[in-house]
Amino acid sequence: MYSPQSLHRWGITHSESMERLAYCQAFRDPMAMERANLLNMAKLSIKGLIESALSFGRTLDSDYPPLQQFFVVMEHCLKHGLKVKKTFLGYNKSLWGPLEMVEKLCPEAGEIAASVRDLPGLKTPLGRARAWLRLALMQKRLADYLRVLITRKDILSDFYESSAVMLEEEGAVIVGLLVGLNVIDANLCVKGEDLDTQVGVIDFSMYLKNDIDDYRTEERNGQIAAILDQKNYVEELNRQLNSTVQGLQGRVDSLEKSNSKLIEELAIAKNNIIKLQEENHQLRTENSVILMKAQQRLEVTKGDVNCELDTYKQSRQGLDEMYNEARRQLREECQLRQDVENELVVQVSMKQEMELAMKLLEKDIHEKQDTLIGLRQQLDEVKAINVEMYQKMQSSDDGMKQKNDMIARLEEKTNQITATMRQLEQRLQDAERDRLSAEDGMRRFKQDFANKADSLQKQIGQREKQMLQLETDLKIEREWRQTLQNDLERERDTVAQLNAEAQQINALKKEFHRLQDENTQLKGICEEQEQALEELGCKLSESKLKIEDIKEANKALQGGQVWLKDKDATHCKLCEKEFSISRRKHHCRNCGEIFCNACSDNELPLPASPKPVRVCDTCHALLLQRCSSNTT
Repeated sequence: MYSPQSLHRWGITHSESMERLAYCQAFRDPMAMERANLLNMAKLSIKGLIESALSFGRTLDSDYPPLQQFFVVMEHCLKHGLKVKKTFLGYNKSLWGPLEMVEKLCPEAGEIAASVRDLPGLKTPLGRARAWLRLALMQKRLADYLRVLITRKDILSDFYESSAVMLEEEGAVIVGLLVGLNVIDANLCVKGEDLDTQVGVIDFSMYLKNDIDDYRTEERNGQIAAILDQKNYVEELNRQLNSTVQGLQGRVDSLEKSNSKLIEELAIAKNNIIKLQEENHQLRTENSVILMKAQQRLEVTKGDVNCELDTYKQSRQGLDEMYNEARRQLREECQLRQDVENELVVQVSMKQEMELAMKLLEKDIHEKQDTLIGLRQQLDEVKAINVEMYQKMQSSDDGMKQKNDMIARLEEKTNQITATMRQLEQRLQDAERDRLSAEDGMRRFKQDFANKADSLQKQIGQREKQMLQLETDLKIEREWRQTLQNDLERERDTVAQLNAEAQQINALKKEFHRLQDENTQLKGICEEQEQALEELGCKLSESKLKIEDIKEANKALQGGQVWLKDKDATHCKLCEKEFSISRRKHHCRNCGEIFCNACSDNELPLPASPKPVRVCDTCHALLLQRCSSNTT
């Protein structure tokens, strides 16, 4: 390998070196060399076709040489790296397989594939592929169809080798170059051509040019660029206009639909108005007929009322007495019921207070039981502490005894030492002669004795300190024991108080049971009183019905039925809705008031008319209740 400095030194640029490396790799890989050659030929053929077509200035036909060379070059590009498939007749290498798959990937190509299959003169797959290329070019969708095909490499791998043009980057470049062919208008006759037996040979002579042609081509390139820009601008305007036309068409469709709906609704409304006018006319005729019948019935009822008025005056005195008696009984029964209800309220409040008191007592019992358990645990702990302190007292007493024994032994030893000292003094007095010889030994003995006496005095001081500590510990333990005894006495007092409270709780429980028994008795009495009240209520309802019958008879006898005039009523008396053309007025034949159709859609026979007549909802319910009470 050569460095960039050495290449520059020899006059070779970096781009030239890269081209030479690419050519070296191409020589090593023949498929790469073929792809590069096909790419260059595709560039030359597409460029030449566009330039010649623009200079030609007319629609191209099948005999145009640059167009024929373009189809030959495209055929070679599509055949490159094509897999050979084994069939019954031998080995087959066809272009029609991958081009037929475009129909599945792009549904818009289905029309081309169907027309290719329907052509009668085509017998081979190669002829179908050539016809497909020509139809796609006339449709100006060849670049779009091939772009969709090269994006699906998983499908192309079934038809091409891995190093084919269609599976490498060169295929994408060729498809990009095909976009420029959209400026060409071609009119190719596929039906009469013999596409099965054509021999595809590339003619390189038309791509060899001189300097004059290069100058002309530069001018043509400028013209072509200007024409392409204008064409792109016109196509963009066409697309925008198409989108606006589609939007306006959609709006026109929606407006037509809404207009048709409005026309239908208008026709329906007109039909409804005609029907309502007919119903209004019918209702007016019915109203006039009903008024005639009502006047006739009024005349009949006036004669009946005059006859019944005489009978009513005779029976009125007895009915007044019965009414006063029933009213007095009703007041007495109401008073009794009020008293019973007050007693019941008092009993219920007492019961609630008792339940609340029981809940509070149970809560106090649980709390005191918890405190008793805690106090018992504290007693157990105090007992354990007393036992430990007693054991410590015994151990300290044992230590004191041992120390006293040690002190006694030490005193005996000191006595023995004093006795020996006396003996030594006597011996010294007796042995003054030998004093000079034994002075050294006596001095040493005195020193040893002094050291021993000092050590013994130190031990005695330490023992005294330990005794003082033990005495202080004993005092603390006695005070602790005294406090524990005081705590025990307090706890005994609390236990006695808790026992007294427990006795009080037992007494309260007995009282609660007694109150429960009284409550059950009162409940029984209350139930009996409620039964009596229910019986009284039944009797009262019967007496009310009788009173209502008497009132109705009284109204009938007095002629008290007031027949309300139509002009005095503007709203229904029951539902209070305003009368209109659709909501008519109807008189109740029992009370004489005016109601709407919904509130007076009932018919019952009355004493004045044996036939069923119109009555309102309230009179209907009252008459039905009266009939049911009479039957019972």
